[in-house]
Amino acid sequence: MKPCFSKRKPIAWLALGELDARRAQELEAHIATCDGCRQYLAEMSGVRDRLTAQQTEPEIEASVSFHRGLVSRLRAERSVPPWEILAAWLSSRLALPAVGVATAALLILCFVRRQPVVPPAVQVARPVAVPAATSDLSPTIANYQRAASHSFEDLDELLTRQASRSLPPAHIYTASIFAVAGSFD
Repeated sequence: MKPCFSKRKPIAWLALGELDARRAQELEAHIATCDGCRQYLAEMSGVRDRLTAQQTEPEIEASVSFHRGLVSRLRAERSVPPWEILAAWLSSRLALPAVGVATAALLILCFVRRQPVVPPAVQVARPVAVPAATSDLSPTIANYQRAASHSFEDLDELLTRQASRSLPPAHIYTASIFAVAGSFD
């Protein structure tokens, strides 16, 4: 079984005997009811016992870089509120001049680049004078489109005039087998 995630670090501190009495009692009450946490405490206690049983040589000392790395990891583990990080950053010697220069640059850019906003020139489409639809226009699609682009009333008038106009008689062509056969004689 796995121990409760939120209890793992306090259980390790309990195994080392580093918790205060109140927190140790609360944690021991939880361990009495949780098998995973009880097993984890037994493992941590076993590790502690093996480490304390080992003889260390007195002439072995940790290097300065080990201590620096350990201290930096401990500081990183400690949760720091964001406002403290911001205050530390702002209090450094290089941060204040950098913030001042950046602010000045932004203000200069805002005032120098500020030009009146002029909307782009809008081209207005002007109507083209189209001659009124007269009855002498030929019935082509281009003439119909021209009349319709001017107004639908002009198109209607043009179509009405052309419909009422009498067309010249057209030749009627028919195909006849007899007529073709007679031409070969």
